[in-house]
Amino acid sequence: MADHFREIVTLDGPAGVGKTTMAKRLAGALGIPYLDTGAMYRVCGMRLGEEGATMPESAIMEVLRSIDFALEGSGAETKLLVDMHPVGAEIRTERVGMLASTVGTLAPVRAYCREAQQGLGRLTPLVAEGRDMGTVVFPDAAHKFFLDAEPEIRARRRLNQLKEMGTSDLPTLEDLAAQIAARDHQDRTRSEAPLKPAEDAVIIDTGELDVDGVFERLLQAIKAKS
Repeated sequence: MADHFREIVTLDGPAGVGKTTMAKRLAGALGIPYLDTGAMYRVCGMRLGEEGATMPESAIMEVLRSIDFALEGSGAETKLLVDMHPVGAEIRTERVGMLASTVGTLAPVRAYCREAQQGLGRLTPLVAEGRDMGTVVFPDAAHKFFLDAEPEIRARRRLNQLKEMGTSDLPTLEDLAAQIAARDHQDRTRSEAPLKPAEDAVIIDTGELDVDGVFERLLQAIKAKS
């Protein structure tokens, strides 16, 4: 596996910690695609729906086998394609985020996404961001990072992001913080691939740094190890 994934950079961490922003920027600086694995789980969550958690495994696999993931472009211009079409803003709602977290506890969903992600990593160098990239999907990646921040900080960032997206019916900061805390608990305590740093990951608290500061820490760590 190490030979296949020696050019992989992994960014793990909870929701709202800045992984996507950093992955896009870092991939751009390195001239390679970035892989938004959270978007892959959101697609699976949308396809499986509210009943996904109680569906028989055979029915889950039938739905998953109908999903074909691919990548196009690099850096911030990277597009995740589903059945040859770029994913859209419909996957970015809080409801779909909770669906993604729920189906992400299911072994067949995790196995399917892991195989799809590793398949993409065999085709091209990647900056892969998610929740178990350095621990499960790419344990032999050359560079591993874990980004973190307090739930209240992430809730403020998420609320600003929703405002910038023009989202109507915005949640309150308190409700958003409660949703993030609930999702954190679900992600960190699940039996299948719980959210945690890889043993050899560089841990960065993004609540203490601005975007440029986090980016510089990432680049310095990669250059020091290259």
